Amino acid sequence: MSQADPGVSRAEEPTPLAVIEDFEPGPLVGILIGSESDRERVQPAVEELNARGISNELLVLSAHRNPREVAEYASDAALRGVRVIIAAAGMAAALPGAVAANTDLPVIGVPLTSSKTAGGGLDAILSIVQMPPGVPVACVSLDGAKNAAVLAAQILAQGGGYPGSQPGLQSAR
Repeated sequence: MSQADPGVSRAEEPTPLAVIEDFEPGPLVGILIGSESDRERVQPAVEELNARGISNELLVLSAHRNPREVAEYASDAALRGVRVIIAAAGMAAALPGAVAANTDLPVIGVPLTSSKTAGGGLDAILSIVQMPPGVPVACVSLDGAKNAAVLAAQILAQGGGYPGSQPGLQSAR
């Protein structure tokens, strides 16, 4: 059929996200910790991301004390421009899983050591790596915040940055 046929309509091309004029990019990497006492152990992630020029934010949100806020943060993160979330937690280490349950973004779990448990951090490792099917969480080494930042940078290098920010970058969905 030719374009002159009255029964044929051409599909409109989708508008790429890069043309949104009021788009203000937020941080590319969100870093969540379950307690203020975890800040010092995730500081290497912040430093690594800053050294690479990757925008980031650090928030204290507990999966147990702030479950609604954790779910809201994870659900809205992509809309604000976040492309990868790092979640660090010790003891029960529920934070990475709670985040992953509420987002399609890649989540990197950082198990943290704890003097309050018999395992010294083994419980956190097991909590992060034993995720149910369909709720993936990448897990780095115990107290491995720097490795989490390096992994986040590698994920972003695969095309997960802001729409239109890099040559050949595909628009986010």
